Amino acid sequence: MSIAAVRPTASKFCGLISKDSTRTRPGHVCNFALRAQVLKPGGEGVNSSVPRKSKPGSLTLLGRSAAKIPGSPAEARLETFPNPARRHYRIHFETDDFTSLCPVTGQADFARIEIDYVPDRLCVESKSLKFYLASYRSERAFNEAVTNRILDDFVKACSPREAIVIAQFSARGGIALSVRAEYPKRTGRRGQ
Repeated sequence: MSIAAVRPTASKFCGLISKDSTRTRPGHVCNFALRAQVLKPGGEGVNSSVPRKSKPGSLTLLGRSAAKIPGSPAEARLETFPNPARRHYRIHFETDDFTSLCPVTGQADFARIEIDYVPDRLCVESKSLKFYLASYRSERAFNEAVTNRILDDFVKACSPREAIVIAQFSARGGIALSVRAEYPKRTGRRGQ
């Protein structure tokens, strides 16, 4: 595919594009034309490691508004898609909307969950992560167990190069609790 082959498609969205320019009007650069310029004049891709876009067959939640939140983490499924890049890079997820239950009192424990990871071959799809985390709302477990289970399930789903889960639980009885779980296990630290 050459740049000229993409220009008609881009002109539907951005107006007319001249043959010698990627600009549709002063100050406006057409994203479609910029994507096309990644291709060499002969049509070969400059970055052949980036796969073509296709609808992944394993994603069952994305685009479905009727999907229901699983009743427990055991019923939830973290869905993945192929990593679109070969380089190492970090992905960061965070939510303030996490709830689990105290195993002793049954009271709600509220937390901010942050997940940082460097993907290998698979990336975790964010809507499935949202549903997975929401499935803890009726799960009775200690905060430390919840955080480590999230990490274990995350690693099992996508086998990242590295991952860190930080859970910052709201104060109870005047004491806040933060739990940090890492993969792979860090060595050489004091007390290990």
